[in-house]
Amino acid sequence: MSLQSMGAAAGATEVERRISELAPWFHNLHLPDGSQTAPDHPLGDFPAFKWNEIESSLPEDLSGWSVLDIGCNAGFYSFELARRGGRVLGIDHDEHYLTQAGWAAEVLGLQERTEFRRMGVYELAHLDASFDLVIFMGVLYHLRHPLLALDIVAEKVDRTLVFQTLTMPGNEVIAPPEDVTLDERDILLRAGWPKMAFIEHALAGDPTNWWAPDVACVEAMLRSSGLHIEASPAHEIYLCSPCGNPLESRRHSAEVDAATNRSASGR
Repeated sequence: MSLQSMGAAAGATEVERRISELAPWFHNLHLPDGSQTAPDHPLGDFPAFKWNEIESSLPEDLSGWSVLDIGCNAGFYSFELARRGGRVLGIDHDEHYLTQAGWAAEVLGLQERTEFRRMGVYELAHLDASFDLVIFMGVLYHLRHPLLALDIVAEKVDRTLVFQTLTMPGNEVIAPPEDVTLDERDILLRAGWPKMAFIEHALAGDPTNWWAPDVACVEAMLRSSGLHIEASPAHEIYLCSPCGNPLESRRHSAEVDAATNRSASGR
């Protein structure tokens, strides 16, 4: 370490030292002392600018609401929703992010309203709970089995799902017919037909970016999983509610049971 960097380290606050120890950060959290965890984020003030797109669409008072934050990372959305009174469970498969979130919860004084647990989205099939509000943003395109995941997530939504995913360019949507004959398959090639591009190698340098659905595909997948699209407050973001038909909501449950071994576990 150079003399200059040693001097900088010596002059750093305890919060700044802990931020450095827990690096790298993907969420830029704004902490009470004015520190930020990722002030030089390549996407800007992320995910604050995403939150700005959805915050007015959610109740300001979430007292009594249970909240699930899927792929919570360092907890940005969890903390914003906890500040509104929600009791939040944040899940992520990455222990590094969960350590960041746990530390940040203490710094922000929100540890009583937040819980962070190591869990993958498919494991939610075995969680004997549902939630008033589910945040499912920036996760779907990282999953090898996206529709299975969405079916599982839809089971956990009591009131509202906030959903966001990477999409292909274009906004065309055509109303799908009730049936397509074998001789009419040319319709599948039309702009606006629900399609999802598979990414075999990497996108933006990330080999876990597996899928890029078009807008029509996103909307069709949400409907297929038993969700009603209430609004789209911003590009690639949807607010959904359960369709209200229990039979429709459970029509894929046998496949979910088989895929997750849920029936064998007694759930």
